Amino acid sequence: MEFNVISVVGLGYIGLPTAAAFAARRKQVIGVDVDQNAVETINKGEIHIIEPELDMLVHAAVTQGYLRATMTPEPADAFLIAVPTPFREGNKPDLSYIQAASRSVAAVLKKGDLVVLESTSPVGATEQMAAWMAELRPDLSFPQQAGENSDIRVAHCPERVLPGHVIRELVENDRVIGGMTRRCGESARELYRTFVHGDCILTDARTAEMCKLTENSFRDVNIAFANELSLICDHLDINVWELIRLSNRHPRVSILQPGPGVGGHCIAVDPWFIVDSSPEHARLIRMARVVNDDKPHHVIGRVERAARRFREPVIACLGLSFKADIDDLRESPAVEIVRELVDRNIGHVIAVEPNVTALPAGLDHKCELGQLTDAVSRADIVVILVDHLPFRRLDPLRLHDKIVIDTRGLLSQLQLVN
Repeated sequence: MEFNVISVVGLGYIGLPTAAAFAARRKQVIGVDVDQNAVETINKGEIHIIEPELDMLVHAAVTQGYLRATMTPEPADAFLIAVPTPFREGNKPDLSYIQAASRSVAAVLKKGDLVVLESTSPVGATEQMAAWMAELRPDLSFPQQAGENSDIRVAHCPERVLPGHVIRELVENDRVIGGMTRRCGESARELYRTFVHGDCILTDARTAEMCKLTENSFRDVNIAFANELSLICDHLDINVWELIRLSNRHPRVSILQPGPGVGGHCIAVDPWFIVDSSPEHARLIRMARVVNDDKPHHVIGRVERAARRFREPVIACLGLSFKADIDDLRESPAVEIVRELVDRNIGHVIAVEPNVTALPAGLDHKCELGQLTDAVSRADIVVILVDHLPFRRLDPLRLHDKIVIDTRGLLSQLQLVN
């Protein structure tokens, strides 16, 4: 089938790079988003997020007429839904964004169209998306109704890219494609081969959904081991960074690095989808989430104890994003730590985040957004929460008279206070 017009619904950290990747192959791409500012920014050939190389791709795609953004879906040959999938109270999956996107797309579907759910989703979400569309379009048949002979083809293809390397990994990484039928999967594979150089591997929709959840849960469990190890080492007065470095010299040991918690929209969220689907069996996965979710409280406790040495302490918190050298604050443990320090009124908090120009909602009137050198100079306590490149270049002599709480092991080799 020819995919002459491709619609990408959701122009965030995954949707916009994906739209740009198709446009770079000279496909007509219609990007859809409910954020008017994002739509207007993209239509000017600019981007509203930070991702290396993306600005050049979007500028070229818009300038050459292959990419435009709108707030309302329009007819296309293929629709990719890449909207958020957060969780509600009790760590229950929230599919409201997928529901809204699928219903908006349903209005413009025609016979022969392909709809792909890219959003990381709990098992069964692709089938639910197809059911929502079928409710609104009784004039069209869907895979759950007509199998291989359906008018509309539906598949799931989760992204598996690393922020900061999205453009390269979109092209190079293998893709797992789960069709509701074999024909659906083959149609989706044909679409992704437009720009994917990696293998496009076919399976069913439920296995594809579970595959992405499994990948991130595997990482979460391993990070939990490192984070728990850091708590034990703190209690036993052992340098966890040296311990891990020595342990990893074993040929069959590869322990990850601990941190202040686990953030981002994937690793901090996806394991809960598995737990929700099979709570009586997902015991290890649940406990890993508990360990990682509890780590920020340990960091806050260390700051509180250090703050008792000062009458009115100044606390410089280095980093807000969930990982180094990006601007993504979603589910960031650093944001959680800073917010809690401010709410507890432990001292004057200066947040240093070189990748944003404004503090997130709830912090903007409660603490200061500062520059690295000035914040460190004024601080009594320096809390390293993210290992951004500017922080890795910081002169250690600037920290010699500070209490340093290093959650990233950035300064452990210099034997600073940890």
